[in-house]
Amino acid sequence: MDVVGQGAVTGADGIARCPWGSSSEEYIAYHDAEWGMPVVGEAAHFERLTLEAFQSGLSWLTILRKRPAFRAAFADFEADVVAAYDDRDAERLMNDAGIVRNRAKIQATMTNAVATVRLREDGGLASFVEGFRPDPLPAPRTLADVPATSAASVALSKALKKRGFVFVGPTTMYALMQAIGLVDDHLAGCHRRGCAVSGR
Repeated sequence: MDVVGQGAVTGADGIARCPWGSSSEEYIAYHDAEWGMPVVGEAAHFERLTLEAFQSGLSWLTILRKRPAFRAAFADFEADVVAAYDDRDAERLMNDAGIVRNRAKIQATMTNAVATVRLREDGGLASFVEGFRPDPLPAPRTLADVPATSAASVALSKALKKRGFVFVGPTTMYALMQAIGLVDDHLAGCHRRGCAVSGR
């Protein structure tokens, strides 16, 4: 079903959601409880950054279903632990059927862990990403109104690359900004519109 031009849709439970957030039980749970909500701490930001990078070219549903395995594979996204991974760890992860076995993305996660540790000297990953929060925009009415990138995501991408991060292109960073509530792209009429501001 083409949902790009759709506005918020009301599900069988009588609740209006973004169209993608109504398409499966996993999406409903993620849409209602997480997407667009602020996260706290380095590990949470490193996790979201990593998962968005792994999602590139794949369905987000695939990533959601593999999320427990990703957390186990990458030590609950403790940057110090992942930064110490070596070639043997990369090979171990390439043999882990629970995650997306993409060597470039696995290596990128290890690289980004090192960059995350280094970024603590300048306040840490969480505050760094938060510094690119743009001014709020009117609520999109349909998915067609939701951009793939923004000036802020381009700037965040460039800034992270300068700090040694990889697989942090503008589209991936815009998805990160949506996921952690730096931008609110819940559609007008969606019951979760404004959740990043309300914090619930």
